Amino acid sequence: LQDAASGPDPGSRGDEGSQQHWKEICQILGEIQAPLSPLLLRLCHWLLPKLLTRVFLGVQLHQGQLEMVLRAARTPQVPLVFLCSHQSQVDGLLLSFVLLSQGIGVPRVTVGAQTSPHLRSLLQRLGGIFLPSGMSQTWSDRDEGLPGAVLDVYVQEVLRSRQPLVLFLEEPPASLRLAEPARRWLLRVLRALRDGAVPDVLIVPVGIAYDVAP
Repeated sequence: LQDAASGPDPGSRGDEGSQQHWKEICQILGEIQAPLSPLLLRLCHWLLPKLLTRVFLGVQLHQGQLEMVLRAARTPQVPLVFLCSHQSQVDGLLLSFVLLSQGIGVPRVTVGAQTSPHLRSLLQRLGGIFLPSGMSQTWSDRDEGLPGAVLDVYVQEVLRSRQPLVLFLEEPPASLRLAEPARRWLLRVLRALRDGAVPDVLIVPVGIAYDVAP
């Protein structure tokens, strides 16, 4: 972060420059995530089953595979990273509910950029995370600058604290190719491993399918 913040700009040195960079870092972090709201999480946990029973006839989980995930979640010092297919905008809420109800914890779920400000704020309080706005305009990993550095450190801290991380690999409806936002998130996980922020990660592939996608 210090390297990215100081950069080649000679005016960035000194207390005033340091304070300005600190404000920028806090602003970027605010674009990525917000503190979880226990009240909203409890409300959502109560409301979601009622919503699901109205939208779907049933939700099916493979019990044997779920038990494997629960065993993996008990592995000390190793975080879980869920790599998921993406069929609809309901996927994130559905998967969060399943993980929370099974005692795995509140996951951090990547969300696409096409979200209204009010919905973005709500999803952040429920565990949603977003790419910072400065990264959507860059075409190269080398040009990510301070937003990319903040995102690197943020993902490292999520993995260190063993919060489940949910990455959607496609944009709905599924296009069978790796989406650009997913590539940027995956790059952060690989860098965290390369830099030794965590000794290992457990990758959990997740397939979500609907008889009729909502």
